[in-house]
Amino acid sequence: MTTRRNALTTLMSGTMGAALTSHAPIAMAAPARRAPNAPSATHATGPEGERRADLGNGWYRNPVMPGDYADPAILKDGEDYYMTHSSFDASPGLIIWHSRDLVNWRPIGSALAKPLGTVFAVDIAKHNGRYYIYIPFMKAPWSTGLASFANIYVIHADSMAGPWSEPVDLKIGGLIDPGHVVGEDGKRYLFLSGINRVQLSDDGLSTTGPVEKAYDGWHYPDTWVTEGYSLEGPKLFRRGKWFYLVSAVGGTAGPATSHMVIVARAASIKGPWENCPHNPIVRTRSDAEAWWSRGHATMVPGPKGGDHWYMVYHGYENGYRSLGRQTLLEPMTWGADGWPRALGGDLGIALPMPSGKAGVPVPFTRSDDFTTPAFGTRWTFYGAAPGEVTRAKVGGGVLEMAAKGTGPADCSPLTQTVGDHAYEISVEVDVDEGAEGGLLLFYNDRLFLGMGINGQRMVTYRGGHVSFWGEPAPATRRLWLKIVNDRHIVTFYYSTDGQAWTRHGIRSEVSGFQANTVDDLSQLRPGLFAAAKGTVRFSHYRFRALG
Repeated sequence: MTTRRNALTTLMSGTMGAALTSHAPIAMAAPARRAPNAPSATHATGPEGERRADLGNGWYRNPVMPGDYADPAILKDGEDYYMTHSSFDASPGLIIWHSRDLVNWRPIGSALAKPLGTVFAVDIAKHNGRYYIYIPFMKAPWSTGLASFANIYVIHADSMAGPWSEPVDLKIGGLIDPGHVVGEDGKRYLFLSGINRVQLSDDGLSTTGPVEKAYDGWHYPDTWVTEGYSLEGPKLFRRGKWFYLVSAVGGTAGPATSHMVIVARAASIKGPWENCPHNPIVRTRSDAEAWWSRGHATMVPGPKGGDHWYMVYHGYENGYRSLGRQTLLEPMTWGADGWPRALGGDLGIALPMPSGKAGVPVPFTRSDDFTTPAFGTRWTFYGAAPGEVTRAKVGGGVLEMAAKGTGPADCSPLTQTVGDHAYEISVEVDVDEGAEGGLLLFYNDRLFLGMGINGQRMVTYRGGHVSFWGEPAPATRRLWLKIVNDRHIVTFYYSTDGQAWTRHGIRSEVSGFQANTVDDLSQLRPGLFAAAKGTVRFSHYRFRALG
């Protein structure tokens, strides 16, 4: 019998197709172990010391996208792969990433300049030469014109690089997680949380029928420890005579054993749907595993074709929920019975590159000299109404940001996604009279920490509010600030010249800055803020991972 371990070993030797021409069902009880010829499981590093998935020797190590890149939606378009993620309260939103090997990803821009609300899990589709992104907008405090708490819209373009259309309202309310598919009748459909289905017009820009219940899901034993049932995230495709419906159950946060991947299939897009006999095909079974709450998968053929397929999904890293749900890549294959099999175990090992060779490193860094704008790739505003980017001006080595609100909680900080266990960030801050500006580690508007200056004193933030600590920093309108996050131990520093640093009098422990603390799906990320009145200027922003 071909076991999962044997299948993975065969994949490593490049003969997976021959090994799986005929076999009994793959055993699912034991996770794959590292083959004797597999390299060390340590990550490669990039120019800023950041961890990278491509080990440079024909192997990769998860995550393929470190940091909060949740709900990955992926499209294979010829030799190209395009991916985006839930952008939640970020503006601009929906960063589009491009790859040829599923491991090395390059940002090509933002598809959503002006979000109408909080952006949940989307789907990317290509139909008749045109690209579509189906988007659930959740009503935000600054939203206008949204009819429901959840609303399905669509944007479209001739190229994944844009320009993208303004959002078009499909007038579907109360549901999330759209998944696009073309049925055997040639008609277009959206599947939605629940799992529900609605037929689309031929141009994909409106509905032509009612929303109907399509599938009841696969139900796990009540003794399993999960966050909640939560049937969601439908992703559909056709392979041979079957339509496959890949969805998630178990809840995306909560216990480590929550989220999981289930599969069903049908000969017609209208069902009936048959559940996979070895559901769930992916699940975290123990909090001793490397990755927790793995789910929300899309299945795509790999670069080598044949039965070399891959699942792209998200998961929390053991011990680092503060980094959010990171994008993972797992090899899979197809059994003789037409059902998919996962091959990666708990993903705590190095795996062969999908292309069979080392990829090309992506020249993407977090540090910023502020010579050209990088909004929608390196930086996004948090909780920002459409047009928020007009507050910021970049050029000549300076980011000028107009002040807003009273502090970090209500000023829409400018934030960036990072994915390392230890790193330091620093920036020079110069504030107008009456303004406050500074450097943060920001989770959401209720949970953040950092330092601000206002010309009179330093303001220290911890736990999402002003701290009682009065740090005796210089009363100046220009100061260098630095934050070191060393595996959840956070230390603040300040300097008058960017060379000699004074350590702040208190340190913080931030492992609790995560979804299960505040019931919000995000990550602790670097941020710059400008509050009160006037303008704050930032220069010499530096990011450096510490290994």
